[in-house]
Amino acid sequence: MSYHDEQESLESVKAWWAKWGNTTTWIVLVALIAAAAFNGWNYWQRHQAAEASVLYDQLQQAANGNDQKLVARVASDMEDKFGSTAYAQMSALTAAKALYTAGDTAGAKAQLQWAIDHAKDDEYKQIAKLRMALVLLDEKNYDAGLKLLADAPLEAFKGVIADRRGDLLAAQGKRDDARIAYKTALDTLPKNDTATRQLVQFKLDALGG
Repeated sequence: MSYHDEQESLESVKAWWAKWGNTTTWIVLVALIAAAAFNGWNYWQRHQAAEASVLYDQLQQAANGNDQKLVARVASDMEDKFGSTAYAQMSALTAAKALYTAGDTAGAKAQLQWAIDHAKDDEYKQIAKLRMALVLLDEKNYDAGLKLLADAPLEAFKGVIADRRGDLLAAQGKRDDARIAYKTALDTLPKNDTATRQLVQFKLDALGG
């Protein structure tokens, strides 16, 4: 390349930079900031998950040790500090079971409601609704239980939710509606879930008609 050609190339670069330099600088800057933010967010997520994991282990130990007060405190800490992690939904269900077993129905319901409202995964919300409906069945609060299960369930939960609805309806004395619910459960429960299907069939037979 001759000196003249080099000068022309240099002038072309200068002209391009004069026109597009500021825009290019901003694009690069925004890209660098976005990359830094993404990396920072990933680090924060990993850090949160690691701390939540430790807290979840504490909750399991408290539940295994039947330490009702510690279960409630750790579950509250998990929801306040790490509510956005997957461990929070697991903790809510674990705490609810431990508290209910210990006779703290109000505490169990509070944990189940938290999972219904805040769980990251729909499967956990569905499990929380099923367990809450069972508590409401024990409390004879049948209408509230049926309302809780009124929404269209996930495909994998159709059978067990129909079964739970049948229990609530049967307890209300609505035998025809309960039979329909139990038949729906039998139609949608997995064929290999023999134990559950036998129980539903037993309840259906007990209704007669």
